[in-house]
Amino acid sequence: MTETLFYAAILVPCLIIAIVFHEVAHGLMASALGDPTAREQRRLSLNPLRHVDTVGTLLVPGALALLGGPIFGWAKPVPVNARRLDNPRFGMMAVAAAGPGTNLLLALVGAVLLGVLAGSGVGQGTFAASIAGTMLTTFILINIFLALFNLLPIPPFDGSHIVGGLLPRSMAAQWQKLQQVGMLLLVALIASTWAFPGFTLVEHTVLPPVMWLEERYLALAEWIAGGLAR
Repeated sequence: MTETLFYAAILVPCLIIAIVFHEVAHGLMASALGDPTAREQRRLSLNPLRHVDTVGTLLVPGALALLGGPIFGWAKPVPVNARRLDNPRFGMMAVAAAGPGTNLLLALVGAVLLGVLAGSGVGQGTFAASIAGTMLTTFILINIFLALFNLLPIPPFDGSHIVGGLLPRSMAAQWQKLQQVGMLLLVALIASTWAFPGFTLVEHTVLPPVMWLEERYLALAEWIAGGLAR
């Protein structure tokens, strides 16, 4: 129990930062491309409470945890009105890509800080340095996972909006209709982890590139640490 609480104390802040910056990035990109909806609704805020979805952020993850299922949830989506964008087709793709892109940038920041921490030798061998290293490593992993998971071409993930913008207009219209059943697809995704425990979408599609990319970020951190230690 103590170990679980300790890990949660590290995981939760990292997850909150990753999700909040992800959502705000969507709104900032939309605002830059002509849609001020998120700004008008005061969603361009780093206050986590403005991004809490009662069902997706609280009820669903809590219920899954109690039932012993995979912890899964979502934040309140930042409002975007495609009709207010200067170029709706390109704009929606850019807005969708902004969230995962920001998470990858946050992971890069985490890798740089990890390298500086390891290379500077500040607090080396202390409990505080160990905690900081664990938190930065967790922060890197969470941001990579959040970025790649959201790039899955499944409505309503960001990847589905990117695919919609790349498709010919005739096919894009049909693809857009899938957005209306996005929540059902999410439920099916969660249910599949119970129905088919030997095969999960996350483990077989997202996890391998997440692990590969994590190795690249950690290699960068190691390179920075080595340079500072010389």
